[in-house]
Amino acid sequence: MAATNKKHSMNQERYIELNRMLEDRKREILSQLHEKMRDVRTENASGKVNTVLDPGESSEAGIQEDIEFALIQMKAETLNKINEALGRLEDGAYGDCFECGEEIARQRLRALPFAVRCRDCEEARENAQRRERTMAQRHSSSVLFFDLSS
Repeated sequence: MAATNKKHSMNQERYIELNRMLEDRKREILSQLHEKMRDVRTENASGKVNTVLDPGESSEAGIQEDIEFALIQMKAETLNKINEALGRLEDGAYGDCFECGEEIARQRLRALPFAVRCRDCEEARENAQRRERTMAQRHSSSVLFFDLSS
């Protein structure tokens, strides 16, 4: 019985640590998103939108806007993944590998808070995907070679 209580308290400690980590990351990303949106509004209000630009400047400004939009999009996607991770934490399914069921290392979760696999299972998955791509490329190359030789 004492071992069960100890395990429960360790799980509770892990829950609190992981929840704090996810909430901190969520606040950080929300702050960055708000800052980016504030910057965009400030640029629009400062009259940059109505400034006449030559084609080179216009192209550069367009590229910069695309980069800013992509960064905002990436942050929003990361925020969604963190919210999903918080949901898994509430359901008791966070921090354990989807593949082997082992606990995902704290260092990995700090670096990648929405990780769903331990390092070993993720590496195995990535290696399998690489092998599949290589086989698909070989297959398409051999089909092309066969078509050319016909």
